Amino acid sequence: MLKLLLASNNPGKLREMRALLADLPIKLVTPYQVGVHLEVVEDGNTYAENASRKALAFTRAAGLPTLADDSGLEVEALHGEPGLHSARYLPCVGATDADRRTYLLDKLRGIPQPWWARFCCTVAWADPSGNVYFAEGTCPGEIIPQERGQDGFGYDPIFLLNELGRTMAELTMAEKNRLSHRARAIMAARPVLMEWIHKD
Repeated sequence: MLKLLLASNNPGKLREMRALLADLPIKLVTPYQVGVHLEVVEDGNTYAENASRKALAFTRAAGLPTLADDSGLEVEALHGEPGLHSARYLPCVGATDADRRTYLLDKLRGIPQPWWARFCCTVAWADPSGNVYFAEGTCPGEIIPQERGQDGFGYDPIFLLNELGRTMAELTMAEKNRLSHRARAIMAARPVLMEWIHKD
């Protein structure tokens, strides 16, 4: 069976990606499972740059076609922050997701609501020959000051989906995998994945 490496060490992200690709006739593997231990510096100027760097680094190290992503939260009132730096927004070693949410809300304090925002994601599929393909997805919403929900990760508990009246952390996995930025990006990438599957 064909193998596809998911270039992430984030348990929440891996869980989402596995669910989104579960119906494909391929074996999804993680860096840990194939013995690849990489820390790719994500200092690109776009989500696509960061995603392609990860995809290419992991596909070369493992010799397997690889799917990587880069994503971020863009808050209108903060001129697009944290954006590319969402996972490293708080300049503090060992900061947790909860610490980053608190830091973001502290920066928004005093700015009138609503705090419109969107999640953005770019996925990159790369093969060992160096071919790279991209797909994008976005999800609009609003930042709220009180955390809600027990599921999800990152900024999910304070990201409200207005059409549902629930935060990303209050969604079931099935709901999130219909609406999230990552879901939309991976769904947009499926034609490339299907072409690869049928070709091989």
